[in-house]
Amino acid sequence: MSQNNSVILYVGLDVAKNSLQLDLAGHSHSLANDAKGQAHLLKLVRAHPTAHIVCEASGGYEQPVVRALHAAQVPVSVVEAGRVRHFARAKGLRAKTDPIDAAVLSDYGRRFEPAVTPAPTAQQARLAERSTRRLQLLQSLTAETHRADHYLDQLIVRQSRQVCRLLEKQIAACDAAITDLIAADAQLSAKAQRLDAITGVGAVTAATVLAELPELGRISHEAAAALAGVAPYNRDSGQQQGVRHIAGGRAGVRCALYMATLSAVRYDRILKAFYLRLRAAGKKPKVALVAWMRKLVVLMNRLLKNPDFQLAN
Repeated sequence: MSQNNSVILYVGLDVAKNSLQLDLAGHSHSLANDAKGQAHLLKLVRAHPTAHIVCEASGGYEQPVVRALHAAQVPVSVVEAGRVRHFARAKGLRAKTDPIDAAVLSDYGRRFEPAVTPAPTAQQARLAERSTRRLQLLQSLTAETHRADHYLDQLIVRQSRQVCRLLEKQIAACDAAITDLIAADAQLSAKAQRLDAITGVGAVTAATVLAELPELGRISHEAAAALAGVAPYNRDSGQQQGVRHIAGGRAGVRCALYMATLSAVRYDRILKAFYLRLRAAGKKPKVALVAWMRKLVVLMNRLLKNPDFQLAN
């Protein structure tokens, strides 16, 4: 129910690279995933004042239409694709087509009433794009570095070195652009300074967390750990107690936390003692590291949520 007690009309939107499939009030509409198709989508949706769009994260293909919906102030929820697929299977739906997927998204909205995905600020959107680009370049550099170990032909060796130098130059340019973007925004700059005060957290980690996890500081500690992908989940049944595993979450944030944790447990006396205490209790190295990664994202969330909270000296 909406604030004015009107019944919300959940509208499923299945997004592909070139197409949009809309399930609106029991009617199916096939549209192009371009400016013209998005304009037609908005025209259809405006005829229903209580419409609330539900779509899946589709590898970035959903971003243009989500931006259009945000600009038109139409409520939209971008939900995890895996959850919707499990929901469809629970309903006994094995077939998968665009109209079926759109109808499933409508039903998913009615059953679970997902929260509205907030529109990012212009600065937040640019920061996220630059952070993503930096990660892509870093992955390319890592892959090329690994391949270079097996090159014998001198021409290929020279080309590989040139590629690596170019990638390193572009990564440095991204770092500078991210730093400038954060410095130009008072709110982002204040948050970055708060995060940078944590042992092991540098400018890159702070920028990655702010870009990939903008909800930080407005959510519970449990939700922060889950979104970062460092929340351990039970695997118990009857008298059997399985090993708990982390799952899901945002890979970019988890990688940044991992690198920050490696630095922290090496150079910070207190954190190193915590890590060694877990190891002495029989925890495997990565289990002990993930335990601190969870503490780290919870600490970040607490710092951003409570401006008066101070780190212990």
